[in-house]
Amino acid sequence: MKRALSLLVCLALVVMVLAAEVPAAEQSNLEKSLALNIDDVIGSDGQPVLLTLSGKAIPPRPDDPSALPATDPLRWYDMEFAGWGAENKSIPESPKDGSIGKHAIVIINGDHPYLTAYSNGARIAAAALGMTVDVLSPNWDLNVQNQQVDQAINARPDVIILITLDPNAGVQQFRRINRAGIPVIASNMLPDAEAMQYVLTWSGPDDFGQMAMLAQAAGAAAGGEGGVCYMTHNPGGSPYYARYNRYEAELAQKYPNMKTLDVQSPGFEAGRARQVAADWITRFGDELKVIQLADDSAQAIGAIEACKAAGRTDIIITSAGNSKIGMDGVVAGDIYGVTYQSAEGDGAIAVKMAADWFNGKELDPMYYLPQHVITATDVQNYMPAQW
Repeated sequence: MKRALSLLVCLALVVMVLAAEVPAAEQSNLEKSLALNIDDVIGSDGQPVLLTLSGKAIPPRPDDPSALPATDPLRWYDMEFAGWGAENKSIPESPKDGSIGKHAIVIINGDHPYLTAYSNGARIAAAALGMTVDVLSPNWDLNVQNQQVDQAINARPDVIILITLDPNAGVQQFRRINRAGIPVIASNMLPDAEAMQYVLTWSGPDDFGQMAMLAQAAGAAAGGEGGVCYMTHNPGGSPYYARYNRYEAELAQKYPNMKTLDVQSPGFEAGRARQVAADWITRFGDELKVIQLADDSAQAIGAIEACKAAGRTDIIITSAGNSKIGMDGVVAGDIYGVTYQSAEGDGAIAVKMAADWFNGKELDPMYYLPQHVITATDVQNYMPAQW
């Protein structure tokens, strides 16, 4: 009897041990992926790289946004709110099998220090989420980017993340990826609204919202008076319309006495930017009160040098940011304000959205990086710069 009881006790212990070990041994890839702790993932600046994302109020769509005047902020509705209300077409179902082991190909739009930091953020996030990532750059050549889209499709990754060079070309690019059965995420630059039918989601900076904030700050600093000159981003992409038109529209709404003096697209070469700014100073004299830049690195160097050469310490310079050059300019008093835009966070969030999809989470149409205007009052909080 005692021997029988002993055998039963031993069997019970064996069953208990096996019951405790089986779940661990058979833990699914999804369970392992969901168990990853990514709260403390940091970037090169020592700050969290997987940022708390911002919400955004979505107004009703006007009947014909393009018919609105340039001073109406909703004129670019179909770009600013591209993903909201888009009818998805043949979007793949999530495999719900976890992010660990997944391979992503990230196609950026060109070679630039911001995009180097963006790519670094994508790699940091991928490592934390158990994924691998390859980055391709067309160096601002749309034909090359189209070839890289085909290259990525032929490689059959688990997901493609694309910063399209051109919002209209993006329609064809995202459609090709979608029809190949590969899930795709749009990132950073906003594609055309039609393209959003083919993507899982979009993530990136709220350029339109931030430019409204930056314009309000510049208008207040200028006392609501004077002329404004714009150095734009490359024409055609969402940064062009946001960093010029949206800024201009916000000034028209809030500070109607301020007017546009000139608009130039000098690219991202400091010498050319200096020449443009020097010409403005000569042509417009004291009427020039604000210079708005699309880039706080090369364009900022040129604009600052031109103002110093002319002895114009009264000109308010604002820019999309926040590079080391831009933030050093804020510290020195050469730049009034730049927008906060974590380049590494931009790349990291796109990869995080892919991981969330692999983990079976429902995705919103669009996700926005945090918004803020950095001025001399708080610039030290954003040091060191990521690029």
